[in-house]
Amino acid sequence: MTIAPSLLAADFLNLETELHKLSSFSDLWLHLDVMDGHFVPNLTFGHDIIKSISKKTTLPLDAHFMVTNPEFYIDSLKECPLHNFTFHLEATNAPLELIKKAKTSFKSVGLSIKPGTSPDLLTDDILKASDLILVMSVEPGFGGQKFMPDCIPKIRSLAERRKQLGTDFVIQVDGGIHEGNSASLWEAGANNLVAGSSVFRHASNDYAHAIKLLRPQGK
Repeated sequence: MTIAPSLLAADFLNLETELHKLSSFSDLWLHLDVMDGHFVPNLTFGHDIIKSISKKTTLPLDAHFMVTNPEFYIDSLKECPLHNFTFHLEATNAPLELIKKAKTSFKSVGLSIKPGTSPDLLTDDILKASDLILVMSVEPGFGGQKFMPDCIPKIRSLAERRKQLGTDFVIQVDGGIHEGNSASLWEAGANNLVAGSSVFRHASNDYAHAIKLLRPQGK
């Protein structure tokens, strides 16, 4: 059960300090929300920042590309030690081809779907080829949005298909996740939760405590 703190909610003026605070955790990924100002209206991490972050942490880097041209980032970041490269189903007409291309450079390759996208569009071939499926529980583009419970049936459906296909792709959920809804997501079949504000802006200012609250039964 992995927690992926989203650096979008971190203190950007003290990013190296934030990375150091998380360095000793286990079962943790660092989530990078890469937005291009076109596929979504916001603009975030560029190549130089991504590469700099990769040099300052040993935690697995989980990059979520909310961009119109994921194939460009596959090429331009192929030398960067990203653990997981996720792009959007809605951004391509050839998801299988892009998954195969990304797999030549990255250990794990994921595919994301927006709240309005049916999981039925993820064919069996796509699920078999994917290492991760990211279910968005908010509209991509901005942090701090309210969780959409409509994502839970999608998670259950994907978990059932994962079982039927005999595959082990990760089901990741991103958007509005906090200690009050995380248990329902684990129960539905998710095994990786992205959390921004509920980690970096938790009232306790204690990252270890905030992360523990998100885990199943506080583990």
